[in-house]
Amino acid sequence: MNSLPVIIGMGGVNAAGRTSGHHGYRRMVLDSLDDDQRQQTLISLAVMMGLVSYQIQDDDQSGGYRDAAGEPFDIAELEARFGDSIRSASLVRKIGKAHFDPDATPWQSKLTLKPGAEPVRFHLKVRELPQPLPDGWTVTPLADDSKVVQVTVEQSTEMLAHGLREFPIKAAGGLPEGFAPGDLYNSRFQPRGLHLTVFGASDALASMGIEWEQIRQQIRPDQVGVYSGSGFGQLEPLGLGGMLQGRLQGERVSSKQLPMGINSMPTDFLSAYVLGSVGSANTSTGACASFLYNLRQAVDDIKSGKIRCALVGNAEAPINPWIMDGFGTMGALANDDNLRKLDGLSADQTPDYRRCSRPFGENCGFTIGESAQYFVLCDDALALELGAEVFGSVSDVFVNADGFKKSITAPGVGNYLTMAKAAAAAESIVGREALQQGSFVLAHGSSTPQNRTTESRIFDKVAQAFEITDWPVSAVKAYVGHTISPASGDQMAVALGVFEHGILPGIKTIDKVADDVYQQRLNIPVEDLPLERHKLAVAILNSKGFGGNNASACVLAPSITRQMLLKRHGLAAYEQYQLKLEQTRQAASEYDQQACRGQYRVRYHFGEGLIDEDQLSLDSEQLNVPGFDQSVQLKRDNPFDDMV
Repeated sequence: MNSLPVIIGMGGVNAAGRTSGHHGYRRMVLDSLDDDQRQQTLISLAVMMGLVSYQIQDDDQSGGYRDAAGEPFDIAELEARFGDSIRSASLVRKIGKAHFDPDATPWQSKLTLKPGAEPVRFHLKVRELPQPLPDGWTVTPLADDSKVVQVTVEQSTEMLAHGLREFPIKAAGGLPEGFAPGDLYNSRFQPRGLHLTVFGASDALASMGIEWEQIRQQIRPDQVGVYSGSGFGQLEPLGLGGMLQGRLQGERVSSKQLPMGINSMPTDFLSAYVLGSVGSANTSTGACASFLYNLRQAVDDIKSGKIRCALVGNAEAPINPWIMDGFGTMGALANDDNLRKLDGLSADQTPDYRRCSRPFGENCGFTIGESAQYFVLCDDALALELGAEVFGSVSDVFVNADGFKKSITAPGVGNYLTMAKAAAAAESIVGREALQQGSFVLAHGSSTPQNRTTESRIFDKVAQAFEITDWPVSAVKAYVGHTISPASGDQMAVALGVFEHGILPGIKTIDKVADDVYQQRLNIPVEDLPLERHKLAVAILNSKGFGGNNASACVLAPSITRQMLLKRHGLAAYEQYQLKLEQTRQAASEYDQQACRGQYRVRYHFGEGLIDEDQLSLDSEQLNVPGFDQSVQLKRDNPFDDMV
């Protein structure tokens, strides 16, 4: 009997805001929310951006919100005072200077220095002299300064000169303006991708309403798994990016850049500094489908009983000129010139950066984004034991390659396999009628001309095979951009939000669906689409990565998951679970209120709780790890008994 992987925690951050409490999702459907929900999400964003703060009074421990000048204000005034600022400084927009200045981006231009009638002469410090000296250079010491020499150049010499250029791509899905997750803990010498990792995982753990230490003591030490990573291996100045560029730019290379840049470092950080885990550590990389690759491994391990609880997610911070230069050179990113052509603008007009990412519409390339998305999953029995909130469950994740191809970056046949399998898996659990009437698709939707035709054709064919008409399809990248490895994690967060609120975010960055999109059986809305919440049963997440990394996941709604828990475990166990659930929900609500005040529970335990190996004990049947209540079981039956 397979265990059911149940989602009991969700957290992270992207251009839409904080994931827990569904705030990032709510930012996407902000104008479709009621006043209370909209206000709650706006205050969450306002605090993240530093527009307002929550201050406690020393005398009676009461508190209230204040603006940046320290003046108190009524929260009812929030939208009128800060609504425009919050909206303009979140989602896809022009790149902010927290990343780099796209109007004046540093670069080095190659120069050829040619002497004229006279040699070229200049002064240099002795320690600045290149070794060996270039051909044609003559060095003469200065009589009045032993540390400086005169250099005489008598033939052509190539040199690099620092300069600035206008970057051709100016839009991205950066975190809400002013939010710096690295400021929330001791993050010295860590690249931004790891800042995102620590915040995202901490947010997911706090969202459970159950202390991690409680879970840790309730299961064996080796029944925990971390499944995470990054796609680009922290290509930032404090990671591999700085290491690769350092010597070429005349700067030193630090001892931390290489280890900090390894793409498994998010996994290692979570195990060592966030969870204190001695369980399974896993990093699967599948380009833009990496999150679903990690999710598949976690789901398979929970279903088989190898682990009981998993922290799954990815983090990526790719908004920098060198990564964007690579994608831009490939023609993959939407640049200003092509956006102007799409919208009929003149060369001196500024494109609408908010509408830069246009899945399934007339488009010209994707828009990069940064994100961290993390989810806590456990087996169904543990969910009941803990009294955990049920956000949904994941029955299956399918991965298939494309076969022989002409181009490694081109889409192929593998995505037909993953989507068809995901739809079939959903049908096997909820039935065809529920699949037809209560499912929706969150597409890869990269915002490229090739993707809009190939992916929509797959959806249309799968819909035809399962007799689905008017299949709701949306694309998260319209709001937050393409965040690379956590991109399908962004989709997961939205899927759970749709289950909770019954609103599918429309693709509001397009006026209409492009004429070459296959949509005979699809419903691709350009405005928020209300769904019948009580009928929602399944979300299918689809992801396509360079190289033929296709993945599709079958995510079951919380209502379906609860029905499955009740049927498997019986009414008595389910009623006991519901009693515990009340306390869990209260604790989760308290965290959300605190986070809306900027009181984030960031977990980072560097050098704390170290395990004394001298206190470890083991025999042939079990191993006891100091600090854990339960033992690791070593004795096992021979799985190949029929062969021995």
